[in-house]
Amino acid sequence: MTSGLKNASLVALLLAVGSPAFAQAPKISGLVQTWYTQMMDNNLRRNANAPFPDSSSSYYTLAPHNENGLYIRRIDLKAIGSVGDVEYEVFVDTALTGFPILQDGYFKYKMPYNIELKVGQFKPLQTLEGPGSSAELMLAERSMLARVFGDPRDRGIAASIGFGDPKAFGGRFHVGFFNGQLKSNDANAQKDIAARLEMNYGKEHSFGAYTLQGSTNVADKGSLFGGAFQGADAPTPAEVLDNKDATSNMGFYYRFQNDTYHAAFEFITGTLGRRYPSVGVGNAKREHLDQQFMGYVGTFGYALNKKHRLVLRYDYLNYNFGDKWYGNTNPYQFGGADYSPAYTETTLGYIHSLAENYRQACIRVNYIMRSKNFLQPDTRRGQTGEQGGDSLVVAFQVAF
Repeated sequence: MTSGLKNASLVALLLAVGSPAFAQAPKISGLVQTWYTQMMDNNLRRNANAPFPDSSSSYYTLAPHNENGLYIRRIDLKAIGSVGDVEYEVFVDTALTGFPILQDGYFKYKMPYNIELKVGQFKPLQTLEGPGSSAELMLAERSMLARVFGDPRDRGIAASIGFGDPKAFGGRFHVGFFNGQLKSNDANAQKDIAARLEMNYGKEHSFGAYTLQGSTNVADKGSLFGGAFQGADAPTPAEVLDNKDATSNMGFYYRFQNDTYHAAFEFITGTLGRRYPSVGVGNAKREHLDQQFMGYVGTFGYALNKKHRLVLRYDYLNYNFGDKWYGNTNPYQFGGADYSPAYTETTLGYIHSLAENYRQACIRVNYIMRSKNFLQPDTRRGQTGEQGGDSLVVAFQVAF
């Protein structure tokens, strides 16, 4: 069956949930987003990604900005309904080129004392922007922190308990266990444990913290091996196996939002672990067994009126916070360039609302200025040293 037929079949199944044969017809909603991206110079197309040492891989992800073009970024369909005391949600993105196109699929059981149990596939409780709808974003895309650590979905189970008054001071505490396989079934017995505390002070102030602790997602079949790190003082394969690609996130956030102003700050740190694995690979995909990351993002938005908004975001993410590596030579400095994996994105944004609320229909115009350390020089043009490039993004959105 072709990808298009598979997508059409799944959409038909989603819509069929509303049939009278089911207990209750669900509420169907959707989101369509189209992007046009324009390179501000040819580096994004011609220059190769800067690799981390002894590898062709890269820490920084540029797609889909590495060519000029029109993209169907999202075509989301969501069904939310209930059967008795159980609520369910099915969410698909039919713009995805691969299969499956399922994003979220879970049920939620509401119990006494404001306790909820959630089981299925969803985002594992990380970052400020991660759990929210793409329609509500102030800019065309989430921050680096949310894209890397909050956006990927997983399969698991989470329980939560609410407290306080949502209109005054209140919150909800979540804790869950996840496969650690990113939209896939288990390959081993390890589980991630994740927790999140969300709080509010009135409608304008929201703040909270979150964490995730996990390890390798490679199955132990009796022949598992530890990958090689570079450097005279590198760990042995046995030490690599014993570490099990320990993985963690710890972060906190604050957001103020009213009809005129939007201000938010978020901080995150943790251990890279299996995201750049050392277990079950020939060469480790990071530079230190306990390599740490650190990032922060600040966003400020101002509504000129109901139709026009201005947004500014500064985004920083360092994939080797503390500069840990083995040996005496900095592995990121070679060929006369410094490719240390600490990246910044400064985004200037404008929102023109096409409806009563910009979340329903709008045009976003974003200018993304990136640090110039994620691309190698193009020798055809006589470049030397580390390189980078900026993008202009025009995004159209309709939600229904």
